[in-house]
Amino acid sequence: MLKRGYHHGNLRQALIEACLHLIAEQGPQGFTLSEAAREAGVTPAAVYRHFEGREDLIAEAARQGYEIFGDLMDYAFDKGQPSALAAFEATGRAYLAFARKYPGHYVAMFESGIGMQRTPELHAAATRAMGVLQKSAEALSQHIPPDKRPPPAMFSAHIWAMSHGVVELFARGSPGSTSPFSPEDILESGIGVYLRGLGLIAPDR
Repeated sequence: MLKRGYHHGNLRQALIEACLHLIAEQGPQGFTLSEAAREAGVTPAAVYRHFEGREDLIAEAARQGYEIFGDLMDYAFDKGQPSALAAFEATGRAYLAFARKYPGHYVAMFESGIGMQRTPELHAAATRAMGVLQKSAEALSQHIPPDKRPPPAMFSAHIWAMSHGVVELFARGSPGSTSPFSPEDILESGIGVYLRGLGLIAPDR
């Protein structure tokens, strides 16, 4: 049980940590508020001092996840250094790293069914985080021939979908998802194929 947060007067965060632990173990639909309270070492009634229901608890876990995710993506982007391409690839690797290190947050954000519009705070955190990927895509798209250049929002959506697919299939230990290649190699080669198709990277000789 995660009792230490409650005894130090931080019941709200103790409940969020309990939620994240349960989500990582059982999925976003696999636990009740009573279980979260028990994990945090408090009575179920105590939960309602901070959250109206289980979805509100998961939404706050997702909001905190987007804050961490945004910081990691921004650090990986590094203001577009040392090049637009290197920064773009770094954001893709940061996506994989986040999913591995913060599985509870990742599931709360992307697999819980909680919409980004649920609270203004959640929407703001999600918008900032995904904005880093779009900013990276926009910088890189300036190097693509104009006649092959997709809108930056579409460009970043393609890479987001590719990154998410690699995470789901290969980076989270899903049954039957074995591959002789690392998730990083799969993502990097997939991005390479995509960028070559846009004329950004020269074809292999």
